[in-house]
Amino acid sequence: MRFARFKRGLCLKTVDSCFQDLKDSRLVEETFTVDEVIDMLDGLRTVVHSEVESELINTTYTNVLLLRQLFSQAEKWYLKLQTDISELENRELLEQVAEFEKSEFTSSSKKPSADLIKPKLAPLNEGGSELLNKTVACLQEENEKLKMRLRTIETQATAALDEKSKLEKSLKDLQMIQGDQKTNGNQDITELENKVAALKSQFEKTLNDSTANQKFLEENLVTTKHDLLKVQDQLSMAEKELEKKFQQTAAYRNMREILTKKNEQIKDLRKKLSKYESED
Repeated sequence: MRFARFKRGLCLKTVDSCFQDLKDSRLVEETFTVDEVIDMLDGLRTVVHSEVESELINTTYTNVLLLRQLFSQAEKWYLKLQTDISELENRELLEQVAEFEKSEFTSSSKKPSADLIKPKLAPLNEGGSELLNKTVACLQEENEKLKMRLRTIETQATAALDEKSKLEKSLKDLQMIQGDQKTNGNQDITELENKVAALKSQFEKTLNDSTANQKFLEENLVTTKHDLLKVQDQLSMAEKELEKKFQQTAAYRNMREILTKKNEQIKDLRKKLSKYESED
């Protein structure tokens, strides 16, 4: 704002000097003809037009260089910038900027409006390191939780396999008992066969349930391992970003966006883990 005000003042001084030069060099007589007046005005218009055009071009190029610096910083921190051209002609906002300039550069005791008093973002090269450290610590904590969850699922899968082995052994024992009982009377054999058939049906149902549960647990184990690899990859990327030097100031929204993405991923993982626990 100070630089723009300074450049504007120089431009106005240049225009004033153009008029003053005309007064000093041409307005030396008391009367002028129409052609002389037209000639003086045309010359003044040419000079003023040239000065104003030069200043406008210089202002445009200066704004381009400023935007280039902002875009370079945004690209470095992977920011997504959005612009609204219509806001450039918003009279209310333009008046607020004028009020801010007036309150900032005049000696009046009037305070700026509350709308213009905005909190300032901390420089990225001062607070970014701490923020990345917190992000890395959070990812490490989630990584440990996923490892614990993985160990729990592996334990459940092992227990399911053991249960399956026990059920198969019980089935073999029942089949052996059924073969031994064939030497008894017909009535005892019929009753025993009915009991064995009922037990066999119940066992097959239990075995099928155990097999389905084992398959589900194995699928969950694979999914959880994939999620663990993703989190480890994200952790590695965050650690690499931490090693970068912070030499330029950038907007705080970059870190906020990164945290938002990580939080959404963490929420998704927690929802999946809660779903696995409820199904278990």
